[in-house]
Amino acid sequence: MAEIEPPRERTCERCGRHDVWDDELVNWAITTEDGEKQAGNPHCLHEWDINGTFNPLTN
Repeated sequence: MAEIEPPRERTCERCGRHDVWDDELVNWAITTEDGEKQAGNPHCLHEWDINGTFNPLTN
């Protein structure tokens, strides 16, 4: 039986914001690199890098 596996991370192709899925929050969380949040531009209309090549089906 196939299962649906949602994406675990995403990056905005416009501003570079990088998020990961947080199971405790049940929401996306901004990643931190070298003590700095990878928030990108707060006014960006984010274009996430999740597209037609992502396959959510697992065997």
